[in-house]
Amino acid sequence: MTEPRAQRTLVKSPPELWAEISDPDALTRRLSELGEIRITRLEPESTVAWEGDRVRGTVELEASGWGTKVTLTAQSTAPDPVPTVVEEEAAPVAAPARAAAPLEPEGSASPAPESTPATSRNEPLTKRVAAGRRPGLLSLFRRRPRGSAPTPVAD
Repeated sequence: MTEPRAQRTLVKSPPELWAEISDPDALTRRLSELGEIRITRLEPESTVAWEGDRVRGTVELEASGWGTKVTLTAQSTAPDPVPTVVEEEAAPVAAPARAAAPLEPEGSASPAPESTPATSRNEPLTKRVAAGRRPGLLSLFRRRPRGSAPTPVAD
């Protein structure tokens, strides 16, 4: 299984980032979700190896064009759980006393939901709102028939 890896280019200088990741307290703040962090190996200005309660990993720095490429890798230190196989005793299968009744009679079907009638473009807005159908955003840009003024709708 491959180890999780995240890589980003940050617009900070390598010495500035090195000061952040080589300090145990600062690294612990950054990786606080992983528990207590201990630095196990330092390679000046390039790599910090760290170890936690359940995880270990590295932070690598590499100078890049307009910043610093930071690569974070992590690996679980907890052993993989061994799947346990539980064998169940085979119970004798009893024959059913009678055939099960169908859940629904064959002739009846569930009633179809009532469909709402399609709205016509000429139907006044107040009638559509009163019927529980709210106009969509595009209805604001629709042309109104000549001679009709928009009517305010009360909420």
